[in-house]
Amino acid sequence: RLSVGGVRDEAEVRGHRRTYIGAFPGQIIQMMKKAGTVNPVFLLDEVDKMSMDFRGDPSAALLEVLDPEQNHTFLDHYLDVEYDLSNIMFICTANVLHTVPQALRDRMEVLQLAGYTEFEKIEIARTFLAPKAVKANGLKDKNIQFKDEAFEAIIQRYTREAGVRNLEREINAICRKVARKVVAEGKQFSDEITAGKVTEHLGVPRFRPTMLEEKNEIGIATGLAWTEVGGELLFTESTLMPGKGRLTLTGQLGEVMQESAKAAVSYVRSKAEAFGIQKDFHQYTDIHVHVPEGAIPKDGPSAGITLATALVSNLTKVPTRRDVAMTGEITLRGKVLPIGGLKEKVLAAHRAGVTTIILPKDNEKDLADIPKEVLNVLKLHLVESMDEVLKIALTEPLTALIPSEDQTDSHTTDDQITH
Repeated sequence: RLSVGGVRDEAEVRGHRRTYIGAFPGQIIQMMKKAGTVNPVFLLDEVDKMSMDFRGDPSAALLEVLDPEQNHTFLDHYLDVEYDLSNIMFICTANVLHTVPQALRDRMEVLQLAGYTEFEKIEIARTFLAPKAVKANGLKDKNIQFKDEAFEAIIQRYTREAGVRNLEREINAICRKVARKVVAEGKQFSDEITAGKVTEHLGVPRFRPTMLEEKNEIGIATGLAWTEVGGELLFTESTLMPGKGRLTLTGQLGEVMQESAKAAVSYVRSKAEAFGIQKDFHQYTDIHVHVPEGAIPKDGPSAGITLATALVSNLTKVPTRRDVAMTGEITLRGKVLPIGGLKEKVLAAHRAGVTTIILPKDNEKDLADIPKEVLNVLKLHLVESMDEVLKIALTEPLTALIPSEDQTDSHTTDDQITH
């Protein structure tokens, strides 16, 4: 294993020429000597954190090392003879891809590793982290017993992460508290850690788990979001006010999400009469869409169908179902396009108590990644159009308006002007 984080000298990879005092071979050759074999598995850690200065660019030197067409004649400046690296299996790790130069990325096969799910974290804590913490804090198994509900409480209320570092830290904190009691009360002291005991040991919860709304409401739809630390429920609120058709978007929405909201409004306007909405509603109504929590930046196109559902619900005064969550990109024609991060989104919905999820039809292939025990208790609807979404998400079917002859004529005129 070679960590290249913070390396800024090309000589770290290729070595120094022997004419310099204190010259050494590069790290590649030194590690090969340490491995003692010509075909080791070679881990280059943190390749996204290399930098460059006047001494050269180490990422450019790595191009030759990682290219299977060139690395059989790798030249180290110290050895000054060609060395064959073609039998080595190189594995590189990085947290982000955008800082890895494009030429270096071309020489790699990129494997994206998702963060742990809640089920996986509980299993890791039970089989590895808890026994390790108990031993490290000088406790015996009889002194402390962790229940699964305790791990669940720590994960949901005290940590927000893709890995398990903070989870391990919190488990260690509980073990230290119990160790102090063992010292004070004797070696026979025993404590069973439940969800209630977690709060007693770790104090006030730092995070609040997102749960479903208590009743069906008008103008609010439940969406699903992907974050680096897993999935989240995203409640989309809309409200109507007298005005002149202005659209207001709040909740720190990024450009792509704002465009999704505009596309959703245009779609609703184009199909207004089919949904039972007056076609000229925009002439005397302002729309405000808010996505809490306001301090958290949000972006991406996957809230398109959620935004459209919230708008239709508000304009028709038909409540949305509280037990339905949805994700999908919307087009002006009302088509539902595929999205990313499906596994994390579905698991977040399951965790929050959602029973029905609306997903794009094209995401059917991604359902294989989701644990069977989760799929068995969820009702998944794979949809292709917005009409299917509204049939599932709203508590009542929509009744279309029958346009009068005058309305039909004016509608044609509007179309001609628009197109």
